[in-house]
Amino acid sequence: MGLIDSVLHAVAQHWLAISVSLVFAYLLKNRFHNGLNKYPGPFLASLTDWWRFWDVYGQRPEITHQKLHAKYGDVVRLGPNSLSFADPKALKQIYGLNKGMVKSDFYIVQQAVVQGHRLSSLFSTTDENFHAQFRRCVNSAFAMSALVQYEPFVDNTTKIFLKQTEKLFAASKEACDFTRWLQFYAFDVIGEITYSKRHGFIEKNQDIDGIVSYLTGLFLYVAPIGQIPFLDLLFLKNPIYLKLSQWGWFDATFPVAKFARDRMAERLSDTSSEKGPLLPTKAATMKESPDLLSKFLAAHETRPEFMTNNLVQTMAVSMAFAGSETTAISLSSVFYFLLRNPACLAKLRREIDDAGRAGLFSDTETGLVTWHEAQKLPYLDACIKEAFRMHPAAGLPLERIVPPQGMEVCGHHVPGGTIVGCSAWVIHQNRAVFGDDADVYRPERWFAREGADPAAEEARVKEMNGTMFQFGMGSRTCIGKNISLLEIYKLVPSLFRRFEINFDDPSKEWKLVNAWFVKQNNFWTRFQVRDIVTPDTPVKA
Repeated sequence: MGLIDSVLHAVAQHWLAISVSLVFAYLLKNRFHNGLNKYPGPFLASLTDWWRFWDVYGQRPEITHQKLHAKYGDVVRLGPNSLSFADPKALKQIYGLNKGMVKSDFYIVQQAVVQGHRLSSLFSTTDENFHAQFRRCVNSAFAMSALVQYEPFVDNTTKIFLKQTEKLFAASKEACDFTRWLQFYAFDVIGEITYSKRHGFIEKNQDIDGIVSYLTGLFLYVAPIGQIPFLDLLFLKNPIYLKLSQWGWFDATFPVAKFARDRMAERLSDTSSEKGPLLPTKAATMKESPDLLSKFLAAHETRPEFMTNNLVQTMAVSMAFAGSETTAISLSSVFYFLLRNPACLAKLRREIDDAGRAGLFSDTETGLVTWHEAQKLPYLDACIKEAFRMHPAAGLPLERIVPPQGMEVCGHHVPGGTIVGCSAWVIHQNRAVFGDDADVYRPERWFAREGADPAAEEARVKEMNGTMFQFGMGSRTCIGKNISLLEIYKLVPSLFRRFEINFDDPSKEWKLVNAWFVKQNNFWTRFQVRDIVTPDTPVKA
């Protein structure tokens, strides 16, 4: 007891010095963790993840990452246990198949909550075995071959979008918050594809149930908190809070999950009460509806022991969670860069109008372009790829954890347990791959250069395509990639066939907010109806 009293007395007398010493020891341990001190980067970043937190909280971390790699080279230390790689060769080494990598806890922060229970989705799970089984259950629903089933859904929404754009903006001559309007479109498209029913964003021109605003706020939370995932256990995923919700004290269900649940209830005829579990209709009764929900239910019927009711709901939530945000961001990028580059826009218009005169488009009334028709427009393809390159939706490194035995990444032996990743905002600016003008929007880079060696040009373009990272890479590539491409390749030419689109104020730049996804604000446009070019339309002098 005398010894204990002496220790307590010493601690009480010298608590400040002891506290400072413990903090110093902790920071010193972080600085030399796993020998990562040999990698360059901000000094504060080597001491604490709070450096990353504040950088991401500032909402433009992609600029920080680009500057750091420009200053320090291909490998930068972003945290005590975190490395960022800029060499495109790292992509296959980190994200390739059978590398033993798993996602970091950054993704767990993004799990939705329903009645106090987390929903581990294809995107947010860190369990590779669970992911592999889950993906096998639903993979066919997202295959390129399934697009033909979903195109009529996209057509329905696109026709209404074109009509509403004319009514709300062209006829009234009102300015349009284009990013928001495109997000309404993306939400309604994913509603049709998932539930065979639009949510009503376009018809009402409003944020249904406030879900767009909610998602904006949620991503502003996810991005910085994901840099120190433990913080999520103090806030949205607080175990006490979730347990009380499970006991029915209150409902901790995320609004996005409620939104998806309500849409499922509207889609299914035999759901139970609002508070009870959703009991899916048997797939056999839904064969006439080839929407995503029917395919999720078919997977449930085939493998009920794995594809439970909760996983069916998880997929529905996932579609609302990310299916609209990333597509709207990509669509906004395509239109913005074309409007900022009039020569490129004029060239694309000529391609679209020439195709119209040649009879390529089957629809000569609404301006709608089919997926197969869009695939015959090479300059359109180049414009979209270049927008993907200039403005990828994800604005942070896609984090992975090195397996326990460690691994080689671009000639560096990285110890097991280290978080590694690449940012598309860095990779897509690589001058060795994309050219010395990689910071310039130039769709022509996607074509073979005249007079150059054809084989060399084919290899150059192939390398660029292999370096594109906007949908991720490997087994965790975005499962909704093909649906997003379907929307983008149809809507862009359809809008340009139907309307003249211009900036409301060309002197105003858009404002970017990197909240995990790099969303655009202050992108205002005006629309003017144009005559749809048909085979009978004469060529202007």
